[in-house]
Amino acid sequence: MFDTIEIKDVKKEIGALVKALRKQRGLSQTQLSESLNVSRTTIQNLELGRNFTIDTLLKVMEEVDLLQQLNNEIVKAKNQVINTKSLY
Repeated sequence: MFDTIEIKDVKKEIGALVKALRKQRGLSQTQLSESLNVSRTTIQNLELGRNFTIDTLLKVMEEVDLLQQLNNEIVKAKNQVINTKSLY
């Protein structure tokens, strides 16, 4: 009845997005890692949906000009929560 989403699924989607963006820009994992001051393994893990930090994700989002869009969605969700009256 309801589709459930798991954290691992979201991590895989994030990884696929990062990989597609990196390739679209013609960058290797090494080039991206050097521009972000992280290891190539960090980028590899992110693209594979393995353990990565929020800091790494935010660095990548900034690098590919998606940080503002991500922030806008977070602010929008926050405002919806704040402006929704509690049923309790």
